[in-house]
Amino acid sequence: MPRKARIDAPGALHHLIVRGINRRKIFFDDLDRDDFLDRLGDILSDSKTPCFAWALMTNHLHLLLRTGTAPIATVMRRLLTGYAMSFNRRHRRHGHLFQNRYKSILCQENPYLLELVRYIHLNPLRAGIVKELKGLNTYPYCGHYALMGKTEPSFQDVDYILNFFGKKVPEARRLYLEFVKKGVAAGRRPDLTGGGLVRSAGGWSALKAMRNDESRMKGDERILGQGDFVETVLKAAQENLDRKYRIRELGYDFDWLVGRVLGLFGLAFKDLLTGGKQRRMVQARSVLCYWGTRELGMSAVSISKKLKIASSTASESAMRGRKIVEEHGWKLWEEDKSEILRNVP
Repeated sequence: MPRKARIDAPGALHHLIVRGINRRKIFFDDLDRDDFLDRLGDILSDSKTPCFAWALMTNHLHLLLRTGTAPIATVMRRLLTGYAMSFNRRHRRHGHLFQNRYKSILCQENPYLLELVRYIHLNPLRAGIVKELKGLNTYPYCGHYALMGKTEPSFQDVDYILNFFGKKVPEARRLYLEFVKKGVAAGRRPDLTGGGLVRSAGGWSALKAMRNDESRMKGDERILGQGDFVETVLKAAQENLDRKYRIRELGYDFDWLVGRVLGLFGLAFKDLLTGGKQRRMVQARSVLCYWGTRELGMSAVSISKKLKIASSTASESAMRGRKIVEEHGWKLWEEDKSEILRNVP
């Protein structure tokens, strides 16, 4: 059965779980962890991706991110590829470090945001990395440490979470800690990480109640949310997919896109393949990568092969391309084709 496409949208909240291949370690020591956090901070800053919770374990990690100026898939590709290369060099190893496909769950912010923050931050305690909650307060490789005021990582939006608990920081931290303590007693939360229907229903108890009254609800393993939220997300995702297919059916393929970009910058196709660092060439390639991934639904890998550049370069170029397009107010279409694209058969 083919894998389902990831779901993303500007401002979407994602719980991301990354595991080592064959459950092997992805962090051997603090140097590994510090390297990962340095990369995470740089990439989240570049892409303006807010981070609300995180925890580095031994053979896996958790992140709670909101989509910023770059798709979450782009952010994760840059992060995991860069770290894996560094890890392999340092430990003189070869091959894959992570499972081929990390888990990405698009989450309904209300009522799940704070539940996920607590769940993610309690992972080191549940795994025995720290022995008690007091130890979690001083464990530097988990976002709980920052929320308790022990450090201020540039990539974590501490204020956003504390504001849910109070306007004054000391009081907010006290109430947040009480909230976390209650989570310890609750134990593991399969409703936050288990089957899609269970998550969509709001947990095991809610699912049982649904069975009792013979009600039905759409579920999807890629989404954590209540029924109407799941329905809305799936509908938007399908419409976006249909729109991309419709664009291709109308003949707007990669070759057409190249011509559109070259016309904007007054360049020839050979200029895109020279690898030149002139500002206009770099900008043209960036816009091409952005519109290719955003509008045509192409992968960074497929674009990189056409332009003869690395896939990581294509991903970074797409991020730059978005900024360029927004700064100039450029539209992909020279005339309004919104009606054509809206009428998806």
